[in-house]
Amino acid sequence: MGKHKLVEFLLRIAVFGTFLGHGIMALSIPQGWISLITGFGFTESFAQWTLPYIGVLDIIVALLVLFFPIRIIVMWAIIWAFMTALSRPISGLSVIDFVERSSNWIAPLALLFLIGLPKSIKDCFKVKKS
Repeated sequence: MGKHKLVEFLLRIAVFGTFLGHGIMALSIPQGWISLITGFGFTESFAQWTLPYIGVLDIIVALLVLFFPIRIIVMWAIIWAFMTALSRPISGLSVIDFVERSSNWIAPLALLFLIGLPKSIKDCFKVKKS
């Protein structure tokens, strides 16, 4: 396995681990995560209702990035991980909580650069060829 392929594989595992872990956690509706959603103006009941769906979506993203690195899914992973990291200071936590989670969105960003930035909308939906 060449260095490029190895780095791509490691980044796919990193994104998989991040999203699988967060997905499983979200399924348990952690009380500490409720404020991350209500910080955007949503109600507590909406946050509790939404977290299991977020968990399932995170698990799907984890599996897709690991097995089928479709650019649009990787781009979603970047945006979602960035926004969830940003939810910490928005909800009143320290900006350090955002900084600490930078690898959650930088790993899929690096993966997107490795598999190639899309040149068109059509490219966003293609599976990266090995």
